Amino acid sequence: MKIALDATYSLGPNLSGVGVYSRQILDGLAMAHPEANFLYCYRPHRFLRSFSDALPRNSSRRLLWKNWPRRPDLFHGLNQRIDACYRRTVSTFHDLFVLSGDYSTPDFRARFAAQARAAAERSHLIIAVSRFTAGQVEQLLKVDPARIRVIPHGTRPLPPEAKPANREQMILFVGAIQRRKNVVRLVEAFEGVAPGWKLVLAGSFGFGAEEALARIERSPRKNDIQVLGYVPDQALEDLYRRASVFAFPSLDEGFGMPLLDAMARGVPILTSNVSAMPEVAGDAALLVDPSDVASLTEGLRKLTTDGALRADLVQKGLKRSGQFSWEKAVGETWHVYQELLD
Repeated sequence: MKIALDATYSLGPNLSGVGVYSRQILDGLAMAHPEANFLYCYRPHRFLRSFSDALPRNSSRRLLWKNWPRRPDLFHGLNQRIDACYRRTVSTFHDLFVLSGDYSTPDFRARFAAQARAAAERSHLIIAVSRFTAGQVEQLLKVDPARIRVIPHGTRPLPPEAKPANREQMILFVGAIQRRKNVVRLVEAFEGVAPGWKLVLAGSFGFGAEEALARIERSPRKNDIQVLGYVPDQALEDLYRRASVFAFPSLDEGFGMPLLDAMARGVPILTSNVSAMPEVAGDAALLVDPSDVASLTEGLRKLTTDGALRADLVQKGLKRSGQFSWEKAVGETWHVYQELLD
């Protein structure tokens, strides 16, 4: 049995959310099912680079181009993109923010929208990473809900050498510095937090980053704001260990992986009451209106002044994060394959 998967975004040490998902699903399936033959498929611009990665013993490398690879038993597009028709096709949809808001350039929006529509049409079954994303796929792409399966992400495990927490008066944000992540309002809300606290922004620059950077430069608290850019895993673990509050007031998320990371590491969370974030956080976060600076400010003030609230959210977060695992995601993905293969 040959199962081909789009492994394009699984390469390199600095993985995006889609990259983390791709790596976990690819390697998790290969480990769990040694009886199957997995084809790790890479688009031309990353195919040569892929040779620097070792593959599992029951996996091989293929070029992903037009109708290649030929005739696998099943093809899985891990990033809502299907460029050819296969005998059996699964695609994973992570989000559809390009269809719901002004969070990208017109060219990117047009290209991404066309790819999403084509993937929806060509897929026999669709995996959505949240019920929210499933609803968007149904409503925005007119997909029959009978073709959609919801499989949430897993929690990134703590490193075995993790040090004990040494909490500081730090509010941590992890994510791209871009318009969709609502960093400008987060900075404005932070200005209402008592002196002594600092805001640390960890993430690469994206669409609208210049707006956030300009707002930080004008802020009366700019000396208390650190913009770190992309942070490698080891340094990120240190930030989670030191932070006392995790702020993630995004305007639109298909899932929100950093929420699970923060909960699993014992950091109390403030996040948005829209899109997939309430679904992921459950009762383990303080939910605020991300479009309202006053709501954000009040939420940050509560978390920075109420130690009992922080302690309660920590315990709820540890319990909540334990409900999400990559092993479970891999198992449910395999079950989707079996629906088509049977």
